[in-house]
Amino acid sequence: MGFEDLIGGLITVLTPEHLLFALLGCVIGMLVGVLPGFGPAAAVSLLIPVTFGLDATTAIIMLAAILYGAAYGGTITAVLLRIPGEASSIATTLDGYEMAKRGRGGPALVIAALASFVGGLIGVIGFVLVAPFSRLALEFGAPELFLVSVLGMALVASFAGRDPAKALLSVGVGLAIASVGIDQGQGVQRFTFEMPELFDGLGLVAIVMGVFGMSEVLSQARGGKDGIRKPIKVGKLLPTGTDLRRSTGPFMRGSLIGFVMGLLPGSPGAATSLASYALEKRISRRGGEFGKGAVEGVAGPEAANNALAVSSMIPLFTLGIPTSATVAIMAGAFTINGLIPGPLLFRDNPEVAWAIIASLLVGNVILLILNVPLARVWIAVLKVPFHYLMAVIIAFMFLGTYSINGSAFDIFVMLGAGVVGYLFHLFSVPLTPLVLAVILGPMLEENFQRSLALSRGDYSVFLSSGISVTLLIVIIIAILFGAARPLLSSLLAKRVKRASAKRLAEELEAQTPEPQPAASTNR
Repeated sequence: MGFEDLIGGLITVLTPEHLLFALLGCVIGMLVGVLPGFGPAAAVSLLIPVTFGLDATTAIIMLAAILYGAAYGGTITAVLLRIPGEASSIATTLDGYEMAKRGRGGPALVIAALASFVGGLIGVIGFVLVAPFSRLALEFGAPELFLVSVLGMALVASFAGRDPAKALLSVGVGLAIASVGIDQGQGVQRFTFEMPELFDGLGLVAIVMGVFGMSEVLSQARGGKDGIRKPIKVGKLLPTGTDLRRSTGPFMRGSLIGFVMGLLPGSPGAATSLASYALEKRISRRGGEFGKGAVEGVAGPEAANNALAVSSMIPLFTLGIPTSATVAIMAGAFTINGLIPGPLLFRDNPEVAWAIIASLLVGNVILLILNVPLARVWIAVLKVPFHYLMAVIIAFMFLGTYSINGSAFDIFVMLGAGVVGYLFHLFSVPLTPLVLAVILGPMLEENFQRSLALSRGDYSVFLSSGISVTLLIVIIIAILFGAARPLLSSLLAKRVKRASAKRLAEELEAQTPEPQPAASTNR
C-alpha cells in the first residue's frame, strides 16, 4: 500500500467519465461556494442528490470535487467581498481583500489557487505515507468499533467553543434523531408514532440538506440583500515574479502546518489558517505590510487550508471518525453510496479508496486550470439579484430532497431540520455535533449491542484488548481536554490582551515627543 496504489487510483480517475464528473463537481462547487454565506458544508449537502444514479466511485469523486471547489469559491468571496466562505478563509480576507482594493484581486486569486494546489499536493503525499497504518485498524472488532464511536462523540468538545453545554445539547438532538425508527437489535419501534414513513428512520440527506442548506437560506434571508457587498473588480489576473518568489516559502510552511493540524480530530480550520498567518507575519521581513495587502498573507493560509482539508479526511478513512462538518457530510455520502468509511474501507474497497485519494490531486489541478478563465464568470454570478439566487437554491433543495425516495414526507423532514438549524444559528449552538451524532449514533448502538451479545452481558469486553484500553485512555484524555479547553482559552485570551496593551503603551510612549527645555531670556 503506497504510491503504487496511488498510481492505480490515478489510472481510475483519469478515465473520461471520472474526469468529466470531477470537472463538473469543481464547477458546481465553485458556483455554490461563491454565494455569500454558503461554505463547503452547505454546498455538499445541497448537491448530494446530484450524485444519485452514479456508481459509488464516481459519486464520491464528484462530491469531493464539489467540496474543494466550494472551498475555493469561498476564497473568491473572501478576496472580492471580504466575506469568508467558511471560517478557515478568515485569514485570507485580511490581505486578500486589501490586495483587491489596490486593483490586485486577480493576482490574489491566482496565488490562492497555486497555494491550494501545493497544499493539496503535500496533503496527498502525506496521505499516502500515513495510509499503510490503516492496516492496524483491521484488528478492530465490535468492542473497538464501539469505543471509536465513543471517541468521536468525545471529540464534540473540539467544536464546542467556550460553551460545552451547547455542544452537548447539539449531540443530544442528533442522537434523538438517529434513534427514530425500528431498533435493529430488538425490533422495537422508537419515536415512530405509528407512521410508516418513520419505520426506517429519518433520511440522512434530508436532515443534512435542511440543517446546513435550508438554515443557511433562512439566515441569509434574515440578513436581507442590503448586507451583501458588491464585488471588487478583478483587474489584471497574473501575479508578478516577485509575488511568486515571496509566496514559495509560505506555500511550503502553510502546507506542513495544515497537514499536521488536520491529523488532530476537531482541529478548527480558522485556527489553522490564522496560525499560518501569524507565523508568516512573525518571520517576514515585511511584517508591516501584513493587513495592508501582503501576498504572504494569502499564500500561507490558503496552503494551510487545503492541506488541512486533505489530511482531515485521514481519520475518516482509517477510523471512520468525521473531524468537521464537511467531512461529516462526506461520511454520510459514503454511507448513502453503500461504503463504510473506517477500518474496513481499504480492505473491502481499496480501489474506491485510492481513486478518491487520487481525485483530490486531480481536482486541485482542475481548479488551478479553471481559476483564471472563470474568475470573471463568478463575479457575474455575484451580481445576480440576491432574491433570485435564493429562489433557485430553495427550488433545487425541494427537487433534490424529493428525488431521493419520491416522497413528499422527506421535504417536510428537510424543512423541519432547516428550522432546527436556523434556531441553532440564532442561539449560537454548533451544528457539527448534531451531524456527527446522527452519523455515529447507529454505529455506536449497533456495536454496543453486538459486543454485549458476544460477551453475554460482560462489560469487561471493552477492556479485553490492548487496542480497547488505548482507546479508553484516549477518550479520557479527549474529555479532560475538552473540559479544560474553555479555561485554557480564557487564560490565553487574557495573556494576549495584557501583552497587546503593554505593546500599545510602549508604542505610544515611543511616539510621544520629549518636552524641550524652555529657552532662557536675558533681560
